[in-house]
Amino acid sequence: MIGFRLLLAVLVLFPFLALGTAPLFDLDEGAFTASTMEMFLRGDFLSSHLLGEPRYDKPILIYWLQAASVSLLGSSEFSWRLPSALASSLWILATHGFVARVRDQRTGLAAALIVATAAGLTIITRAATADALLNLFVAVAGYASWLWLRERERRWLYAAWLAMALGFLTKGPIALLLPGGALFLWCATRRDWRSFFSWAMAPGPLLLFALVALPWFAVETWREGPGFLEGFFLKHNLSRFDTPMEGHGGRPFYYVPVVLISLLPHTGLLLLAMTRLKIIWQDELLRFGLLWFLFAFALFSFSGTKLPHYVYYGYGGLVLILAAQVEQRAARWLLVLSGALTFALLLALPSLLDASLPKLKPDDLLLAKGLRFGPAYWLWCTAALVLSLLSLRSATARFALYANGLTAGVAVAWFLLPIAGQVQQEPVKQAGLFARHLTEPLLLYGVNTPSFQTYVGRQVGKRPPRAGDVILTRESSLAALPGNEVLFRSRGYVLTRVKE
Repeated sequence: MIGFRLLLAVLVLFPFLALGTAPLFDLDEGAFTASTMEMFLRGDFLSSHLLGEPRYDKPILIYWLQAASVSLLGSSEFSWRLPSALASSLWILATHGFVARVRDQRTGLAAALIVATAAGLTIITRAATADALLNLFVAVAGYASWLWLRERERRWLYAAWLAMALGFLTKGPIALLLPGGALFLWCATRRDWRSFFSWAMAPGPLLLFALVALPWFAVETWREGPGFLEGFFLKHNLSRFDTPMEGHGGRPFYYVPVVLISLLPHTGLLLLAMTRLKIIWQDELLRFGLLWFLFAFALFSFSGTKLPHYVYYGYGGLVLILAAQVEQRAARWLLVLSGALTFALLLALPSLLDASLPKLKPDDLLLAKGLRFGPAYWLWCTAALVLSLLSLRSATARFALYANGLTAGVAVAWFLLPIAGQVQQEPVKQAGLFARHLTEPLLLYGVNTPSFQTYVGRQVGKRPPRAGDVILTRESSLAALPGNEVLFRSRGYVLTRVKE
């Protein structure tokens, strides 16, 4: 029992590992943190703006949480990401608590470990965006809805609708659509429409949802006018499903490789589950998890706008299925092999990146010159690969799950993300820190790196440049700026003062 509690504590704290090590990544982390920074600059904590323009992309909750964190701890990568890490810890804890309640402690611990250490989730749990928060609320809504179906206690119904209300304040209607869609499909398989309508039309929970979720939308509409509702619901929600936005499109099977890679080193459990679909379907809980995941998978597969982390909103259901496979006979060698594949890919990654260098644009090639995989990276991944292969003969499936998950999670969080951050974002961060002592107007020109505003700590614009402006741009754009004085230069990024 002590060992279980110790491992659970490690998993709950795992999102904090190396949390503040990597610089903020553009575009997503930069956009969220720069919008929050702009709230301080404007003295307005009701409306979000980005680089001087209204930002109707997301509701307000993540900005409030980031603002509270930065107010308490100061501006740093750790404080910007702290709300996401806390939400992820609660997601891990909620997953364990739910699965332990409806199954057993061992299965609950397996589910929590998958959430904490799967490669894609290891990344998203450390991102200063709204996604970790939404993952928490969607998972809690789904789990509470199932507990209400099983136990018929009103508290679970209220918990589900409260979670959906907070999710609505985090990222909008998707927080309602996913739990509601999963429950609708599960009730449809049983022809139990009474349960669905009892869930969907309960007056008290609906009132709670309205009291929590709607006041900010009402105030924002009163302040900004109908353009806010049109921008938020029509452009940034409905339009995402029929039109690729910001270049984020993809084919219908876009999420197949995303799921396979994002679950590493636990992908073997998914392959095993695919051979046992009939058995999974006969288990009511696992059927609920399967329908939850498939609904999210199908919804975003046919969406015009596709980003890898969208499908993670269905992982609250998928982990129920994966955790249930650990005790199956074939789980051991599938876990060992998928773990070995993970570490082999990590060891091959530097060579794969080197091979891609000739295809890079000149600006990106300058960035890539900062790519360094140190001895600690090689030692960790090599030792993990050897351990994984040695465990093929004698280790249990549960040992392979724990060992591969924790070592792979450390490899991604402690080594891979900081390396990627140093290459992609360190020049932007250093430019922002350098620009703090400047007094001229600051602009972005030919780049979309809003994290620059977060680091500089004052307003940055995107209008056409004028004489006297200081601009963050790329080397390749300097030719379009005659009469400029370069103030800062780092691996393809430059800060330059316009003279003419």
